[in-house]
Amino acid sequence: MMMNLQDKALLLRTLGHPVRLQIAAGLAQHCSCVKEIWECLNIPQAVVSQHLKVMKESGVLESRREGTRMCYSLKDEIVTELVKVLQLGS
Repeated sequence: MMMNLQDKALLLRTLGHPVRLQIAAGLAQHCSCVKEIWECLNIPQAVVSQHLKVMKESGVLESRREGTRMCYSLKDEIVTELVKVLQLGS
């Protein structure tokens, strides 16, 4: 995926929030549904849903319906690699 400076800035701004970075780190391992994410992070479902919306609108995530569940995954390998690099410092 070719990214211009605007796309890169949006990606960094999106992942710049600690909760969104935590969500991305989890999704770098495997796709998850909203319930799995909020249970893992121990934060309210509404908060997780808002962050997922921001991430999806900025092109970081993609979603697919599996029965009654909505599952999320990182949209691009670039995002996965960036998250892995950022986790090295933790």
